[in-house]
Amino acid sequence: MTKAEHILSVLDHMFPDAHVELNHRNHFELLVAVVLSAQTTDVGVNKATPLLFMKYPRPKDLAEADVLDIEKLIKTIGLYRNKAKNIKLLAQNLVDKHQGEVPNSREALEALPGVGRKTANVVLSNAFGIPALAVDTHVARVSVRLGLAKEGDSVFQIEKKLMKKLPKDKWQKAHHQLIFFGRYHCLAKKPKCYACPIVKICQYKNKNFEKAE
Repeated sequence: MTKAEHILSVLDHMFPDAHVELNHRNHFELLVAVVLSAQTTDVGVNKATPLLFMKYPRPKDLAEADVLDIEKLIKTIGLYRNKAKNIKLLAQNLVDKHQGEVPNSREALEALPGVGRKTANVVLSNAFGIPALAVDTHVARVSVRLGLAKEGDSVFQIEKKLMKKLPKDKWQKAHHQLIFFGRYHCLAKKPKCYACPIVKICQYKNKNFEKAE
């Protein structure tokens, strides 16, 4: 068993039901939620999107919205002014070029305002079941600590290494499991090394073996 296979086996046991935690009911809501989640927690996004999606449920509705009203609805989210402008333009693009539907190709997704490779990967994987590995801060941190990538690797370099080391049919689930592992266990500042089943292969120098009171 390779190191990557061992890690996946452990993550399967720890987080068998790992999934996207951004609340959404369709591909459009997922796309908008992922765009809004940049440099913001999923919890924060989930607090803002119910009213946004209730008022503007379709791309056409959001495209015709007043950007100031969009700002008001998502004001609790970081970078809300820029994101309000982007999701309005994104919605307009969907209406003008994609018949109001979210496209299922990387090229078309990355051409949308506010959509980069990570967002495209999340949408391709979760909306369309197309194998992709989105690398966020959690995935990047965990990949380096577990030796699947190196300190100093770019996000794209980490993605390519994960794609090479992990079976393609495991990418979608592994992506969510790595996020859960980083979000709830291998934390940035106080990782739970004292309760980690793979601490022996971890390369993180500042391990934390003090259990919180």
